[in-house]
Amino acid sequence: MKEVQEHFPDGFLWGGATSAIQIEGGYREGGKGLSTADMVTVGSRTEKRRVTRELNEDVLYPSHEAIDFYHRYEEDIALFAEMGFKIFRMSISWSRIFPAGEETEPNEAGLQFYDKVFAELKKHGIEPLVTLSHYELPYALTEKYNGWASRKLIDLFVKYADVVLTRYKDVVKYWITFNEINCLLKPYGNYLAGGMILEADQGMFTNPNSEQRLERIQAMHHQLVASARAVIRARELNPDIHMGCMITYHTPYPYTCSPDDVMMTLEEDLINNLMCSDVQIRGEYSGRALRYMKEHGVELEFTAEDEEILKRGCVDYYTFSYYTPFTLSKNPPAELTNGNMSRGIKNPYLQTSDWGWQIDAQGLRWALNNIYHRYEIPMMIVENGLGAEDHIAEDGTIADDYRIEYLREHVKAMKEAIKDGVELIGYTPWGCIDLVSVSTGEMAKRYGMIYVDKHDDGSGSLRRLRKNSFHWYKQVIASNGENLG
Repeated sequence: MKEVQEHFPDGFLWGGATSAIQIEGGYREGGKGLSTADMVTVGSRTEKRRVTRELNEDVLYPSHEAIDFYHRYEEDIALFAEMGFKIFRMSISWSRIFPAGEETEPNEAGLQFYDKVFAELKKHGIEPLVTLSHYELPYALTEKYNGWASRKLIDLFVKYADVVLTRYKDVVKYWITFNEINCLLKPYGNYLAGGMILEADQGMFTNPNSEQRLERIQAMHHQLVASARAVIRARELNPDIHMGCMITYHTPYPYTCSPDDVMMTLEEDLINNLMCSDVQIRGEYSGRALRYMKEHGVELEFTAEDEEILKRGCVDYYTFSYYTPFTLSKNPPAELTNGNMSRGIKNPYLQTSDWGWQIDAQGLRWALNNIYHRYEIPMMIVENGLGAEDHIAEDGTIADDYRIEYLREHVKAMKEAIKDGVELIGYTPWGCIDLVSVSTGEMAKRYGMIYVDKHDDGSGSLRRLRKNSFHWYKQVIASNGENLG
């Protein structure tokens, strides 16, 4: 009989998470091509980000400089090491390796940049956790093929993946294929996750009409097949490589005890949370997913080869993002609230962040249990954090105690889930360093434990400063989660 695990396991992977489009910058350096992220303008809480088909010199595109990790990676990695990171989640920019997506040979200068990043991480004893595709693909593939709507992208992605997996097969142990792959189940995922553009100048989160549902789900299927092929290839290169999926998980609560509300939350979980991970972990679509597609008129282009590939290319571990739960009802009241790529009824029992996201650490424990006891494979939380406005005091300190409180409660929830029997192996809170917000393009929505002097208008010295949460997280890691301050 198993014993109850009372503490975080030895070797637990504490760290932090970022993505190339939100930190790198250097958008035209080292032979990099334009990516889908490079075509998205700045926005705010009140003004939506836009996608432009051509770059406009009078418009700010935040990813072009981001926080300039491209030139400052040594300084940033040294700060991560000072905090005690065991692991650092990052992504490789596809457009830095294949600038237009279809070149015969990869861009060596792009590969050499990541050579240097991985060497710097190794110098500090930090394990890289690398996402192959994090809301970015060469923009030329959007214009030529309408992104992942085309089956052509499967082979192009596998070619890119093969290059980086081959180069780093003995350097990178932990990989993720696609970031938040289930995002394509939602209309806003059209451009963000699928690179599919509909109009000449559209909002980044423009919701296409219901006729585009088939296109989005077909694009998702193409990504699932591409993911499986990348997993298969990685195992051929090095059987010790660990390949993971990554899901944006939204803990759903019923607004009332009405059976209709309870069934609505079950449906939300089975489709929007679990459909993709069922395929990536079990190797096939669930019966409920097939029913959903039939009821919504979705007839996938699904070959016998696809079926065989999905069964062979199952992942080794499960990773997910968790920020906020949301509440559902068949008869919702008027007051709604937003979250990470989600929208639901305002829950009167929860507090909200500066951006209106509800805060609920217990929802993380619920999610960990729900996911683990479905799949029983190792898990990592690879995004979790609080976006807030931080201010520098006259003495240069940044007292982000609200962030410490948020993280503390979520670490407590993780420990309770471990006691529940969940095999949790790592935690990389989102935005360990301030970065560009995907949803709004802002810098003011800060997640980091390291402050970056960069502002929404593009100004700033890019100087790095340690926040109070930096010192707090350092003691958490040093004590393996025992000293929470």
